[in-house]
Amino acid sequence: MSTVSPSAVSAKPPVPTAPTASAGAELALHGVRLGHPDGVAVPGPVDLRIAPGELLTVVGPSGCGKTTLLRTLAGLLPPLEGRVTQDGEPVRRPGADRALVFQHDALLPWRSVRANVELPLAIRRVPRAERRRSAEDWLERVGLGGHARKLPHQLSGGQRQRVQLARALAARPRAVLMDEPFGALDAHTRAGMQDLLVEILHGTGATVVFVTHDVDEAIHLGDRVALFATGDVLDVPRPRARDARRAPDTAALRRRVLDSL
Repeated sequence: MSTVSPSAVSAKPPVPTAPTASAGAELALHGVRLGHPDGVAVPGPVDLRIAPGELLTVVGPSGCGKTTLLRTLAGLLPPLEGRVTQDGEPVRRPGADRALVFQHDALLPWRSVRANVELPLAIRRVPRAERRRSAEDWLERVGLGGHARKLPHQLSGGQRQRVQLARALAARPRAVLMDEPFGALDAHTRAGMQDLLVEILHGTGATVVFVTHDVDEAIHLGDRVALFATGDVLDVPRPRARDARRAPDTAALRRRVLDSL
């Protein structure tokens, strides 16, 4: 993998659509070499700044280090070299203000939908009444207000992903790290989840790093797209605009992303 460097990043990071962008965390990698201590390192090093409130999508072929990037940003995997920072402070361990969302929902099957959403709040010892109100509010926001008492196996795949999204956001993280969260969904459900994500994130100010294999998804959702195989970071002309897909500048960006894979 080529270096993702500040020279590839816009001089002025994109202005987030969220009106309260100050809530988002600035994430940065400084000369970072990614990899597992007992495995093969990802070629690098990586230098990358993700602005507060930005939605950065990451694409690249399988095995290029996209998931390793997310785990390193989350504090689950230390870099082999270099520094990872949040708001200028070193990231050395997982933190409650950085949430991970996976392709497979990872809901606890013995807990109700509401109890799953409450889980990060319970870990933080939020009082029961408060976390119940928060969980019910988030379930309403993701369109599952009538499913609070169900168990995960009683829901469809798309509904379980909605629960996972509600659980991730209930604790009001300042950064959300998403690893192909819609990859297992059919095209119709996937489009609906993309729209739901945009709607929910609007106003939270959270910084989002979103890994995907879907080029169109990357271009639709991202303020910028990081091409992990080449090291380029590209501005998206019209982020999150459904009618932008056939515009010449969007089509040119799509060809460039495809050429990198």
